[in-house]
Amino acid sequence: MTTYAIENDNAITAFAEYEDALNYRIGNIEGTFSSEKELAKLTGGWAIGRFVEVWNGFAGVAPFAELKPVKKFTDRKTAIDRIWKAIQTLTPTPARHAAPVAPTKAKAAKGATDKDAAPVARAGSKKAIVIDLIRRADGASLKEIADATQWQSHSIRGFISGSLGKKMGLAVESFKRTDGERAYRTTA
Repeated sequence: MTTYAIENDNAITAFAEYEDALNYRIGNIEGTFSSEKELAKLTGGWAIGRFVEVWNGFAGVAPFAELKPVKKFTDRKTAIDRIWKAIQTLTPTPARHAAPVAPTKAKAAKGATDKDAAPVARAGSKKAIVIDLIRRADGASLKEIADATQWQSHSIRGFISGSLGKKMGLAVESFKRTDGERAYRTTA
């Protein structure tokens, strides 16, 4: 029976004999399996993202040239099923015949950004509406933003902190108006 070994770097190797799998690179092997059920048991503690790494590690590389990389799997069962079916093409031999791991692509460097340029949002989007509201001299209260966007207060605060503050780099100031109502405005 064919035995497969999965290494710590996600490479999968097929062996004709179980003993060959046990003796192969002992310190680098995470585990061995001979069935889809054993694969499921071995990977029980994995995060779903690791299945994507395993799949994309051999997708598009011979003998898996027809396989396409994925961004995610819908669930653990689907991931195990697809990986199991794919590795059935490996020819078990006593010598190493691993599912080659594709080289990782270097991330593209972000281009230089002009810090003085005003953040841009798609015209008519809720992001654009909120930006227009908080650019007013007296800013915008949570109620005004909620009325314009139909968002709840916690969503508005998260949007201001995350999308506007962190992602777009806007400096948003929180202050109390003379009537005691909390409002937000850009400091730029």
